[in-house]
Amino acid sequence: MSERPAVQPGALQHVKVLDLSRVLAGPWAAQTLGDLGAEVIKVERPGTGDDTRAWGPPYVTDPQGQPTGESAYYMCTNRNKQSVTVDFTRPEGQQIVRQLAAQCDVLIENFKTGGLAQYGLDYASLSALNPRLVYCSVTGFGQDGPYAQRAGYDFLIQGMGGLMSVTGRSDGEPGGGPMKVGVALTDILTGLYASTAILAALQAREHTGRGQHIDLALLDVGVACLANQGMNFLYGDKVPQRMGNAHPNTVPYQDFPTADGHMILAIGNDGQFARFCHAIGEPGWAQDARFTHNAVRLANRAELVERIRAVTVMRTTRDWISLLEQHAVPCGPINTVRDVFEDPQVKARGLQIAMQHPQAGEVPLVASPIRLSDTPVSYRHTPPQLGQHTDEVLTRHLGLTAEALQTFRDNGVLG
Repeated sequence: MSERPAVQPGALQHVKVLDLSRVLAGPWAAQTLGDLGAEVIKVERPGTGDDTRAWGPPYVTDPQGQPTGESAYYMCTNRNKQSVTVDFTRPEGQQIVRQLAAQCDVLIENFKTGGLAQYGLDYASLSALNPRLVYCSVTGFGQDGPYAQRAGYDFLIQGMGGLMSVTGRSDGEPGGGPMKVGVALTDILTGLYASTAILAALQAREHTGRGQHIDLALLDVGVACLANQGMNFLYGDKVPQRMGNAHPNTVPYQDFPTADGHMILAIGNDGQFARFCHAIGEPGWAQDARFTHNAVRLANRAELVERIRAVTVMRTTRDWISLLEQHAVPCGPINTVRDVFEDPQVKARGLQIAMQHPQAGEVPLVASPIRLSDTPVSYRHTPPQLGQHTDEVLTRHLGLTAEALQTFRDNGVLG
């Protein structure tokens, strides 16, 4: 692992972001903007901060092995931010946040619909103060509709949005039943949609001179990301079912047993299938009327899969991958997370980085996957400790004196 210093200006170095969000979807959007060069000010509750700081173990530990107070979960989504602790349930705290918002280009929040209006921190209030502000609200169900006031969580949305209905083994198989994805994927996708929408709103502002309100809902994102499964239903009027690791639209495209485990075949066209048949010593399958093209392979899925399984168990995963790659057949292992970070391609792409933590020293992080040739991402701030930058940010942006900061702190407004 090695530190990656910023050697070129970031694409968003001119953008200031006020991050009032916590947990995952909003913070993921803010971190993405921060990686691209934006200055991100994360406003947290004094004393507790972002909920995910306590979502451990594991926790980041200092050189003596003592927990620092930051969980690994928190570290995954708060890089390139400055932490400011402000109690905006109090009028003085509200005024501080309003003053910061007046200087920022973007505000991200994920409170319940209408939750910030009572503090005068809603879009209507802040856009009147700063008409150029791009204000992004991330909620479970959006700003309107019968569910607007409900709290939304990734697991809940994976179920309500249909993802769990197509994830997992079918009901008739051992271990069958609905299954969530192993990471909070709806949250992460919502964060990515949020960052895309924010960039679009910033670009629109270049022409209109005005900011705007972005209404992003986890449920909307979950439904949109049904992708081909959603369209299969809309066009075929057939409800998609759980198929384990199989694909509803192409065969063979799933896991297969090997002599020492499993491998994945991801065959996406007839040419790849023909090369696969040749590689495994069964060239006749590619001429068999039941398997010649994808539509008939779908109709005869069970028989073809059974045949392939009888062959793949004869060699190890490594041997199959070595052979099939020589024939340009898409395939691969099913890696553990340890395997992932030991993979030579992952290492070559530098997907594990290190940064300096004020208590723990060098800590590992996962790199951004964004590669820009002229304005690359940079890693400037390790995920901050709670309130680490309160004095620095409020002095620099609002001109508060040491005496004023101390008074606010004595009164419980600042952490």
